[in-house]
Amino acid sequence: MVRCPGRLVVSGMGKAGFIAQKVSATFASTGTPSLFLHPADALHGDLGRITADDVLLALSHSGETEEMLRLIGPVKRVGARVLAITAESTSSLGKLADLTLEIGRQREVGSGLAPTTSTTVMLALGDALAVAASEVRGFSDAQFHAFHPAGSLGRKLMRVSDVMRSGEMVPVVSHDATVRDALSVMTETPGRPGAAMIVDKKKKLIGLFTDGDLRRWLETGDGGLDARLSVAMCRDPRTVRPDQPVTEAASLLREHHVDQVPVVDDRHRPIGLLDVQDLLTLRFL
Repeated sequence: MVRCPGRLVVSGMGKAGFIAQKVSATFASTGTPSLFLHPADALHGDLGRITADDVLLALSHSGETEEMLRLIGPVKRVGARVLAITAESTSSLGKLADLTLEIGRQREVGSGLAPTTSTTVMLALGDALAVAASEVRGFSDAQFHAFHPAGSLGRKLMRVSDVMRSGEMVPVVSHDATVRDALSVMTETPGRPGAAMIVDKKKKLIGLFTDGDLRRWLETGDGGLDARLSVAMCRDPRTVRPDQPVTEAASLLREHHVDQVPVVDDRHRPIGLLDVQDLLTLRFL
């Protein structure tokens, strides 16, 4: 399956078909291109979904399901390889497949008529195969995130670079600026952030000036708006890196009760700003 240059096509009939859909979805989301193919539809034109580069994974507990057996010949004529998950390799499907994974004869619970135990075992084996293939491929968290941009999984895998304010939305002022200068930058920056990042001559971050710092500075009455920003700012503020998980950055904001945190590169230069309002919108807080 890992060496397959095409797609893993998963097929099953009835309850096994529902399991096949889920198994295919697991493969697709963990790095193995995959699609589900209904065996009856395949015999009426959808066989065109399969190419010689593909591998068919056929699911059938009995190994005698008519629609599945009728599908194998045409698939092999296309040139695709066939894998089977079935009770016994001696079944009709097991004999037709290039490789068979046996799950044994399963006793269905209850009346023993409806597929229950057998489909549960198929699902477990299918998921195990998907995870094993993912590990062989070296499928990374970053790749997984690319396939899961939304929902709770997407939020857990998001990086700071995905949500930080960047470009013209980054409020930066020089170390020799005044408090008034910082206020102007904070007001004129798109999004009107409640903070400004202060840099030295080498553009490295040396401080952060926030709305809270402004209130505290004015309360002291030491120098007003024309005082040097270097005496009113918070020196050596906490920072995050663009490749950090957003969940870690959100924890930092919660733990230290701050509303903004600078995002810096490996040379400690500000490249973004993480704002609490953006995290609230994305429900990280």
